[in-house]
Amino acid sequence: MRRLRNTHIVKLIEVLATKAKIYFVMEFAKGGELFTKISKGRFSEELSRRYFQQLISAVGYCHSRGVFHRDLKPENLLLDENWDLKVSDFGLSALKDQIRPDGLLHTLCGTPAYVAPEILAKKGYDGAKVDIWSCGIILFVLNAGYLPFNDSNLMAMYRKIYKGEFRCPRWTSPDLKRVLYRLLDTNPDTRITIDEIVQDPWFKQGYKEGKSPDFDVKDLGNNQNEKCLNAFDIISFSSGFNLSGLFSDYTDISASDERFLSAEKPDKIIERVDEVAKREDDKMVSIKKKWGAKFVGQNGNFVLLIEIYRLTDNLVLVETKKKEREVGPSHEVWRDKLRPELLGMIYQPEDTVSGA
Repeated sequence: MRRLRNTHIVKLIEVLATKAKIYFVMEFAKGGELFTKISKGRFSEELSRRYFQQLISAVGYCHSRGVFHRDLKPENLLLDENWDLKVSDFGLSALKDQIRPDGLLHTLCGTPAYVAPEILAKKGYDGAKVDIWSCGIILFVLNAGYLPFNDSNLMAMYRKIYKGEFRCPRWTSPDLKRVLYRLLDTNPDTRITIDEIVQDPWFKQGYKEGKSPDFDVKDLGNNQNEKCLNAFDIISFSSGFNLSGLFSDYTDISASDERFLSAEKPDKIIERVDEVAKREDDKMVSIKKKWGAKFVGQNGNFVLLIEIYRLTDNLVLVETKKKEREVGPSHEVWRDKLRPELLGMIYQPEDTVSGA
């Protein structure tokens, strides 16, 4: 969600962590769920088109940022105070990074009535195309007031989805019917694309694309050279939901894997360690990047990995992993030379004012 800034996507404003809890600060959608509104009765074709246009604007933008929602449904579409649509709930979303070498996603997920037939086939799927299928289900529901594929027996419903067995209600216009059949094409290779949807005459009537304002790379959390931590990454560094390990005194780090906060720039941290390592072992080999480094010395008996993650605009989290003999020269290099250099770069917050 940090990657996404669009008129029709709920904005993630901030993620905060205490020692016990994670808080998401998000844009407030005063109008509630679209599901609540549609449950009172079907929409007119004009209103259906309006919400579908806003949905496609948001989904197309997500795909352009490498994000696939994978759980689009009226319950996850919110409305603001102007009754404009806001896509929310990216809990099942996937990124391009998760695509396997075959070019497909493979995680089985989604809500049964909105799931695409290729997901049921369990052979991998294109994230963009399954989102388009879900958009087709949503458009059908807006226009009809009920689901195109529905059955009290889940397997019977899946069979209908797999075969594409549905009928449009009698009030559906020929142009809308044509769009629906292209959206709910069971063959993902021939299913309509976002670009084709936007160019469709029925869709284009009164279409206004959602705005996507420019913002800094640091707001994206998507700088390819920068490793940014989110709340869930922070949790993974700790035991359960207890985050106290991240906020304790780091002046006595001694575990094999060690972490500390620093206000130094990542490249400065790497260069400092490199200088000391080369001074102590002129045969030490180092592979350096701005956000990480690997040091190998003492004939391979000593290996040090350093990874640096962006925590805030001013702080980074430094994680070190080492493999060494328990005694001997390599142990002394880490204990007496390298480790003190890292300890000297630990962030030390200013003492709070007494009584504050």
